Amino acid sequence: MESINSQSFFRHIRSRELSGFRVRKRPYIGELASDFSEIGTLVVEHGGEETPPLAMSFCKTSKCSHVLAVADEDGYVSLFDTRRKFTSFASPLENTGKARANDWVAHQNAIFDVCWIKEDTNILTASGDQTIRLWDAKNGICTGVLTGHTGSVKSVSCHPTNSDLIVSGSRDGSFTIWDLRCKTSPKGRRSDVCIASTAMVKGAHVSPQTKRIRRGKAASMSITSVLYLKDEVSIASAGATDSTIKFWDTRNLKTHITQACIHPESSAEKDKVLHGISSLSQDSNGMFLTASCMDNRIYLYNVLQLDKGPVQSFSGCQIESFYVKAAISPDGAHIISGSSNGSAYVWQVDRPQGYPSTLKSHRGEVTAVDWCSSEVGKLATSADDFTVCIWNIKNSYCSSARSSSSSIRRRVMALPSEECRELLMNGNSEGSKESLHIAHVRERVAPKSPINPIKMPTISTPEAQMKKVSSSSDSNETLEKTPEAMKSPSILSPPSSLKRTIRDYFVAAS
Repeated sequence: MESINSQSFFRHIRSRELSGFRVRKRPYIGELASDFSEIGTLVVEHGGEETPPLAMSFCKTSKCSHVLAVADEDGYVSLFDTRRKFTSFASPLENTGKARANDWVAHQNAIFDVCWIKEDTNILTASGDQTIRLWDAKNGICTGVLTGHTGSVKSVSCHPTNSDLIVSGSRDGSFTIWDLRCKTSPKGRRSDVCIASTAMVKGAHVSPQTKRIRRGKAASMSITSVLYLKDEVSIASAGATDSTIKFWDTRNLKTHITQACIHPESSAEKDKVLHGISSLSQDSNGMFLTASCMDNRIYLYNVLQLDKGPVQSFSGCQIESFYVKAAISPDGAHIISGSSNGSAYVWQVDRPQGYPSTLKSHRGEVTAVDWCSSEVGKLATSADDFTVCIWNIKNSYCSSARSSSSSIRRRVMALPSEECRELLMNGNSEGSKESLHIAHVRERVAPKSPINPIKMPTISTPEAQMKKVSSSSDSNETLEKTPEAMKSPSILSPPSSLKRTIRDYFVAAS
């Protein structure tokens, strides 16, 4: 089984327990971060004909995180190098020619989602032709076709540590699990290597209202988004029929384990107003999950407290179609969403009632959005005006200082030794100044109390709680109870003999 270096908390905790080292902390955008600057604008075009982008994704590894994959309505996949220096006087078409590294025809139909796997050497494309294709990203060669859906494939997600395991959601109302190692011989004259599904759940989001609707409108049971969660055994799914997120245990798919609703306190069916969900996203730690809902709100869930409903909601955007997506930043500090009014919006998670930052550059509905996993504050937006905009937090705001320089406690943040060595050896690279800005001094003081702040749960492992470690820090730490002793809600509750889930690695303070 192939193992990828996951960034989730439980992977870090296990590594720390085995190796005995402190995990490097991620730099973050300071509280004053409210302005984003546009780095450059790209045009999605092929042979002089423009086409609207529908999906995009930055590479996940740090060495390739500057590469952006963009999929469009004509079935093309384009790879762009976002490290290129775009001049203010250059046209979007000139920027495109400078940044485009490769492009190819992946499908003869629209592509609704893309997903990087296998250390960014391969890419998956989910299409309206009811298939998912596996591509060699370097050469643009198809190495496998995943067939089995009977409707457009709307979403695809890979396992957090084993990229051979894939989950996809389709307009036919089903989600399917695939193992890329299970290949079958080509059928007929086609030379493509076919990959059969290992499990399928049909009618995952069929609401009672949908069952009463006449047959001609059955397409409303579409699954719009699926996610493989960080506990490595759970899947989250959302649909177009309701505002419910369902959670499934891949070891037993007969029914969903639990679900999260926007209004869990509303018990009467007549009091519930159903809105579809256009997209799901999770932070790199696996603690928070966001859902962009057709009621023009983004809902934030704590995966340990799903029965309590969303912990916060964010408003200001207009979500009038299922093409409008939202994404939480890798560090879980910010949320970005597209909007049907031609702008993109960025909220601070700890200030849900505050005004979001507005990114104005597009002239059409802003659809797909994504964060760069390694460059703090860097993100991309796409729109129906055939353009993709690259943004970054202004340097004057991208700081770890939480207030004035009168702080007493200071912590030095620096790049790892390998990155420093690589940066020094390539000092003339265009991204050097950007990377060098990560090495900075963190000043810590008590911040002002935000409006409706989110109480971050205390995180620990069952093994760590059995050890009493003498505290050498300035603040006293209290060990939490074990998950068995606490009756805190969780996604899954499997027998102790089975593989651990999120519950075993995260203990929420009561």
